[in-house]
Amino acid sequence: MKERQKKERGRFRKAVVVLIRNTTWRCGKLERLIVKHLHRESTGLGKSGTPLTDMLQSFNLSGKRRNEFLDAIKRLERRNIVKILSV
Repeated sequence: MKERQKKERGRFRKAVVVLIRNTTWRCGKLERLIVKHLHRESTGLGKSGTPLTDMLQSFNLSGKRRNEFLDAIKRLERRNIVKILSV
């Protein structure tokens, strides 16, 4: 179990999140906020991806809420709404 957590931690250390589809159908509140944030970032500045560390800082998350945020991003990736690219 700890090996899997270390792999996940390493995966998200320098990750970039890219919005594939701008849809929030059957998503929770946190997922909607993430998609809205990614859409705003991509349309405003024209860049395709947002670093995960920047998103964590802008949402001002720590502890349990940070874990919920990472779980929400994983759910969005499973639904093919976002793509997580490890750099």
